[in-house]
Amino acid sequence: QVQLVESGGGLVQPGGSLRLSCAASRSMLGINTMGWYRQAPGKQRGLVAAITRGGSTNYADSVKGRFTISADNAKSTVYLQMNNLKPEDTAVYYCNFGMRNSNDYWGQGTQVTVSS
Repeated sequence: QVQLVESGGGLVQPGGSLRLSCAASRSMLGINTMGWYRQAPGKQRGLVAAITRGGSTNYADSVKGRFTISADNAKSTVYLQMNNLKPEDTAVYYCNFGMRNSNDYWGQGTQVTVSS
C-alpha cells in the first residue's frame, strides 16, 4: 500500500514562510493531479492548491500570490511554498494524489500554526 509522507509543518510568525513536502513511499505511475488541502478546527477540509501532471495549477483565492505549488513527477513528490503567512492559514494541511484510475491517496496531515 502506497503511503504519502508529509513534512515541513510547524509554528511560524505572521509574515513568515514554510515549505511543505509530500512524498510517496514508492514511485507512482498514473498520477493525474497532486494537491494540498487544509482543515481548520470547526471547518470543512478545502482545496488550497493543485497541480496537474502537465503542470497546470489552481489556487484558492485566499492564497493566490502567497502560495506556490510545484511537483517532481519523477520522484512522486509535491511541494507547497507558503509565504507571507497569516493567522488564518493555521490548519492541518493534507496532500492528495488523484490517480487516472480514479483512486485517491491522502497524507496523514501536518500542522501549520501561524501565531506571534
